[in-house]
Amino acid sequence: MTAGTQEREPGARSPDPAAAGLDRLRGAVSEALTEFLDQQRTTLAAMDPSLVPVVDEVSALAEGGKRLRPAFAYWGWRGASGGAGEDEAAVLRAVAALEFVHASALVHDDVMDGAQTRRGRPATHIGFADRHSVETLNGDGELFGTGAAILVGDLALVWSDELLGRSGLSPAAFTRARAVWNTMRTEVTAGQYLDLLRAAGGLPGPQGALTVARYKSAGYTVQRPLQLGAAIAGAGPEVAEACTEVGLPLGEAFQLRDDVLGVFGDPAVTGKSADDDLREGKQTLLIALAEEQADEAGRKLLGDLLGNADAGPEEFDALRRLLETTGARARVEERITERTALARAAIAAAPLAADARAALDALAVAATSRTA
Repeated sequence: MTAGTQEREPGARSPDPAAAGLDRLRGAVSEALTEFLDQQRTTLAAMDPSLVPVVDEVSALAEGGKRLRPAFAYWGWRGASGGAGEDEAAVLRAVAALEFVHASALVHDDVMDGAQTRRGRPATHIGFADRHSVETLNGDGELFGTGAAILVGDLALVWSDELLGRSGLSPAAFTRARAVWNTMRTEVTAGQYLDLLRAAGGLPGPQGALTVARYKSAGYTVQRPLQLGAAIAGAGPEVAEACTEVGLPLGEAFQLRDDVLGVFGDPAVTGKSADDDLREGKQTLLIALAEEQADEAGRKLLGDLLGNADAGPEEFDALRRLLETTGARARVEERITERTALARAAIAAAPLAADARAALDALAVAATSRTA
């Protein structure tokens, strides 16, 4: 099985991609982000023109992406409310704030990993280090780039709060949403630390990789956005639990697909080199499973090349072959298929409106069979 594909269970239905309404949702989210960022650009430019590159960087980060998190949140709201109770435009502005949480996580993650690119452009810390050089500023350019990136990520997180607060939700809906919002942001930050700890040798083995995936990505990708939308709708604990039954397996499958694409994806599609995750030494489930199954020579290869910034394309190709021959890639693909099927079954049984179940089913397949 190749990256970006997924075997279909016998008899499993093929959802209609249009059911999720992604084009409309992406347009609405982009409009909300653009309006907000235009206002922030005016504010920062009035403080000092040299701040414009900062808001431009947040804008560039927010411009890309699949908008899956806002889509899950929107359909969580629609599924629990039937589209009643809150102004839809306000809901769309509220769920758009998830994109700033995501942008913040990406920037900070790239700093911690020492990543070079993001979505086909230099990672934020690299871009600001280049700016330091071009403008012949004083001091260490790399430190400047790292410091600027940390602040850009912090600012995106601050703005996520501001956009949520300015969305126009009713006070009651905002209060309900805030509880889920706080939990989500705590989890993703804790997950980032767990990822850092695993890279340093903590949380070993496949279970450690899955723990990182749950808190760093799975929760804030599907589970919490679904619960955010349901909370805006005023849904009860039964719906919140259904969101967990859908969100955790689907969020894990999403992250595992990301891990596979990070090593086997097409750079022209993913916007980053297929060597980056190997060069950065990312301790994914792929790596943990390969370590378990590799012979002594294979473990030595992993030890010598994983995280080796001096390794070249041929050496990383050898690592990819090891991930194939140990069965690690196949086992990750099997887990993606199993977790996606579990999530789709939970969607079918969820106490949500029929159109929302259809949309979430389409999103589940889109999130786990993607090529970027």
